[in-house]
Amino acid sequence: MAWVAFDRAIRLAEEYHTVPADGVAHWKRLRDRIHTEVCTRGFDPQINSFTQYYGSTLLDASLLMLAPVGFLPPGDPRIAGTVAAIQENLLEEGFVRRYQSDGGVDGLTGREGTFLMTSFWLADNLALMGRSDEARHIFKRLLGVRNDVGLLSEEYAPSTGRMLGNFPQAFSHVALINTAANLSMAKGPSRLRRARPGGAPQPIVTSS
Repeated sequence: MAWVAFDRAIRLAEEYHTVPADGVAHWKRLRDRIHTEVCTRGFDPQINSFTQYYGSTLLDASLLMLAPVGFLPPGDPRIAGTVAAIQENLLEEGFVRRYQSDGGVDGLTGREGTFLMTSFWLADNLALMGRSDEARHIFKRLLGVRNDVGLLSEEYAPSTGRMLGNFPQAFSHVALINTAANLSMAKGPSRLRRARPGGAPQPIVTSS
């Protein structure tokens, strides 16, 4: 998200000419440094995935934002590897858990419910990768857990079919709208966020 902040600030400055050229150039250097560092230190070739934090092998559903915000294109093999790793390790009956709580990073015991917002994020990634049928299947499953007036909670327990956490949860509904647009529009939110001239270099990182 630090990369996103600089990237969007650069876009605004270039469109509206509100920042001196040397200032924009400085932002571009910072953006590119962040991009290089995350690609170098945040990706683990052994698990073929980006990780929750530098030096970790744990996964986090927030990694599903890498392609939708334009950090890397959805066709990049590192994105494909990250999505596959999340599907293998964070899915619970088709819904996405927020992170691997068994890593002890949160200091809490037990397991929490799956997160509806992050489950929509998985559908967004699959849509961007051209796997529309899989994305629509997830989307329909998520629509199926709404209550009688169409509202969603923060979390969901697949084993009991119960909504958990904050209710109603705005984040879940915003994600629903974004995914619906991504699946129904040629230029949905994720594609529009990725469409930018120039931008940071996106090198392929390989293990040596």
